[in-house]
Amino acid sequence: MSGCAGCTNHEKMKCAAECVSGKKISIVLAGNANVGKSVIFNYLTRLHQHVGNWPGKTVEKAEGTLHYKGYEINVIDLPGIYSLSTFSIEERISREYIAGSEKDIVVNVVDASALERNIIFTIQLAELGKPMILALNQMDLAEKKGIFIDDGKLGEALGVPVIRTVAVKGKGIDKILDAAIAIRESIDAGVEVLGVAPKAPRYGKEIEEKISKLFSALDGHETMETKYPKRYFATKLLEGDEEITEIAGRLDPMLPETARACASGLESAHGEECSLVMSYERSSTAKRIAESAVKIGEPGKPRISERMDAVATHPIFGYLMMASILAALFVGVFGFGDFLSGLLGSLFDSLDIWAHALLGAGVLYSILWEGGFKGLVAGITIALPYIVPFYLALELLETTGYLARIAFLMDSLMHKIGLHGKAIIPMMLGYGCTVPACLGCRILETERERTIAIFVTTLIPCAARTVIIMGLVGAFMGLKWALALYAINIALVLILGRLAFKVLPGEPTGLIMEMPSYKLPHAKTVLYQTWGRLSDFIFIAFPIIIVGSIALKALELIGAFGPISMVISPVIEGWLMLPAAAGVVLIFGILRKELALIMLAALVPLSSLTHVQMFVFALVCMIYIPCIATIGALVREVGWKKTLYISAATTGLALLLGGIAARVLPMIGV
Repeated sequence: MSGCAGCTNHEKMKCAAECVSGKKISIVLAGNANVGKSVIFNYLTRLHQHVGNWPGKTVEKAEGTLHYKGYEINVIDLPGIYSLSTFSIEERISREYIAGSEKDIVVNVVDASALERNIIFTIQLAELGKPMILALNQMDLAEKKGIFIDDGKLGEALGVPVIRTVAVKGKGIDKILDAAIAIRESIDAGVEVLGVAPKAPRYGKEIEEKISKLFSALDGHETMETKYPKRYFATKLLEGDEEITEIAGRLDPMLPETARACASGLESAHGEECSLVMSYERSSTAKRIAESAVKIGEPGKPRISERMDAVATHPIFGYLMMASILAALFVGVFGFGDFLSGLLGSLFDSLDIWAHALLGAGVLYSILWEGGFKGLVAGITIALPYIVPFYLALELLETTGYLARIAFLMDSLMHKIGLHGKAIIPMMLGYGCTVPACLGCRILETERERTIAIFVTTLIPCAARTVIIMGLVGAFMGLKWALALYAINIALVLILGRLAFKVLPGEPTGLIMEMPSYKLPHAKTVLYQTWGRLSDFIFIAFPIIIVGSIALKALELIGAFGPISMVISPVIEGWLMLPAAAGVVLIFGILRKELALIMLAALVPLSSLTHVQMFVFALVCMIYIPCIATIGALVREVGWKKTLYISAATTGLALLLGGIAARVLPMIGV
């Protein structure tokens, strides 16, 4: 939050001054997906936030600061997850961070309209024994549904303070901060208040006996290095948690065997795996707690959402509705993007004369203007005009709850390549611009899903590649050959997506989907969320675009393209059977894909190319290494290592298929 929550300007200055004294608090936002964590995070931190990656991971880490009542408060927004197992990298990161944070206060954000399901995760957090606050979010929606929660009873059952919030309107968020301060001051004073030590669940007699046995077996062993409380360690050891079992084996080789024997006893008695038995126990506990605190009354109004869902998820009308909305999204994003791109392009083109007069026609002009500044211009005129409306539209779809309905309709098809149904949105937008499509893949929950989606999205021909396909193959060979390239592309997406699904490690995508309630978007919240995503691209990808553009221009100025052209000549002329000039053209195409066709036309008369060469050139351009703006987005989303892998894989595939096409097409009379 810029300044302090709920303070006047005078109070903000006073708070900021008091913060110099070093009073600090760290808050961790944890909860299921779609409960409003990110809305609370953005409301608190406003422009004072940083989005990066967790150390050594490609999972997004959102962190920000604010000043409130004399405290400097650091806020971490953990990934949205449903358990503290270690099946996914997001779950592992969240558990390790919470367990290892000594002074953090956990704020568990829950959806008040789905309390029982959310409390299952709350119970797992309580088992870690960290100071905790429960934020009952979306209280307005819960009450409209006739769900009334006694927060006093709920807080007593869980041993934590319960705060009622409506995050999209900013209601109750300052009370979260007040509760966090009260807990921190109580801990510092050695006084125990509600929330300092949440009530860990107690299971049935059989399970408690097994936990006690393992608890005793841990006596004499140093478990502090594990960061986990002793009871939690014993409980997860009983469940067969891989990480805990591995640690236990290092402490004492007999511990895993003892745990396995205890688990076998439970499995024999219940006829289920021990982890499932524990899961049932947590669900039963959550049900009991929710029922004690919730009263169901008459809904405030007849809900239109149920009637909307009947259409939105209908096996026929649902797809028609989805197609209409996605078509409107596509036309709106790229219609506005084309208009703004042209407008900005004209504006920057008019600066050329001024720059030439100021810098002259020497190396300085070439490096600073044609390299660095025009790289920046490429990002502003090519990427931003499409990214801004896309992020705005995406936030509206997500906030209203319709994104989940699209995912529901497309889930069956997308699961065939290991993706969640909502991956269809960034994939579809890839036909306009690959940059927002790659950045849009962050709506997927797991790193594995995001990696697969980003990989297949880079294969989809964007508008610039469409210019090459239609301007070369469509214009000279006819529409059917241009459509053949699109058919090849769709086949590649399906085949390579399925291959990536088989090869990449990780758990398959879950089949159970959450269907959040419909909500009216709140303008301020939508704009903050959109800016949060947009600023990330601007501050991370733009420097890469500028540096990459300068590097390409420098290579041109020192005459490196000539030797490079000679080195790659066997591939370009020998394997692809293209003119030698095509090699340099393809390198420049990394800067902007449509430059490849423009430069080829400048170096070689297009009419002099054979139909086979036209098809091969378009095929290679359609598949090979993404443009510099996309590379910047890839680095931001998956890191340098995976970006290099994706670039190498797509380039290798493009060359392989291009060479095959150069030999097969003449055989069929092209």
